Amino acid sequence: MTIGLVILAVALAAAFYMAWTIGANDVANAMGTSVGSGALTLISAILLAAVFEFSGAVLVGASVTETISKGIIEVGLFERTGPLGEDGPMLLALGMICALLASAIWLHAATHFGMPVSTTHSIVGAVFGIGIVSFGFRGVDWSTIGQIVASWLISPLLGGVLAFGTFITVRRLILESPDPVAATRRYAPYIIGVVVGVMTLSFIYKVLSRRFEAPSVLLSLLIAAGLGAAVGAVAGAFVRATRPARDAGTFTYVERVFALLQIATACFVAFAHGANDVANAVGPLATIATLYNTGFTEVVGRVGVPTWTLFLGGGGIVLGLATLGHRVIATIGRQITEITPTRGFSAEFGAATTVLIASSLGLPISTTHTLVGGVIGVGFGHGIAALNLATVRRIVTSWVATVPVAAVLAAVLFVVARAVVL
Repeated sequence: MTIGLVILAVALAAAFYMAWTIGANDVANAMGTSVGSGALTLISAILLAAVFEFSGAVLVGASVTETISKGIIEVGLFERTGPLGEDGPMLLALGMICALLASAIWLHAATHFGMPVSTTHSIVGAVFGIGIVSFGFRGVDWSTIGQIVASWLISPLLGGVLAFGTFITVRRLILESPDPVAATRRYAPYIIGVVVGVMTLSFIYKVLSRRFEAPSVLLSLLIAAGLGAAVGAVAGAFVRATRPARDAGTFTYVERVFALLQIATACFVAFAHGANDVANAVGPLATIATLYNTGFTEVVGRVGVPTWTLFLGGGGIVLGLATLGHRVIATIGRQITEITPTRGFSAEFGAATTVLIASSLGLPISTTHTLVGGVIGVGFGHGIAALNLATVRRIVTSWVATVPVAAVLAAVLFVVARAVVL
């Protein structure tokens, strides 16, 4: 077996391990509030997430053509020999393998302790470590690191504010009204319409725009408004025709309606996540496969993602959620604050809206941080005493640790691999 084939085999294993940890950590975020509120059982959440994550990864993920360095290092530097005279393309392949392994190891550790962290920040930190070891401080883009640091504040703050505002609106319009059932029937069409509109815009700009040219802003708004109005009208008629069960209390009926909305938003987040974040695992793998096909003689900065890598990544994500996702689900759904369907819906809707707004404005954002901020925001709606501040502190600490820990792990692995292989 040639050294090139060994490197490709190791890359396959590393990419699958990375996908497994993405499923265990990131996907669990999307479903955590639904499980915590009782809208879904753990088994139902895993099954739904498996379907939508895998569908997003395989059906749309092929369009995700990433710069393999995540904007941290200039890949063109590897076209020449390495700093110690090594073969540049081979050095790049080793670097991407070490980045995958380091990122996955950190994600695995964070998941073991139930800490929701950003998988994108993890792989960025790992690539950062590779860049430092290969070319020193001149070989990395510090502006990207600055954006990550800014996202530690921007993501949870925006997510928390919008989730808090959503929950306060729902509480005042429905939960505190004299007749919550009548209020639910009155406002349900508008709430559902807005949710569908936001999800439509997110789908256009976060998913479809990566494969096709995005329609104009006006056309996108018209499409979103039209779908929102149509679905809202149909769903509103259904809600108004549904009567509370005789043995069910008033708030049981209200929470049941919002549980359905919460499940819908969670499924959408899972689909979009599969379409976008599967590249964190298979992007470096696709690059290594391309290097292998060229005999490790040519460096390609941007690569298409082959379908077979998407099946590998999608399968790893599903397996990770099924085997270890329950730890992060427990943190998101039960250990930050008490979650009900109205609160869970507010957190997820606030997070989805935040991601849409921030993406359109070009602001650095982390979906994980945004969702956690949303959960904190709805908890804050009941006062600071409703939050488990010890858990919040542990989560924030894990966020700050992600980039440096992944960078150090990748650097150490890369130094060892370079000494052994080259």
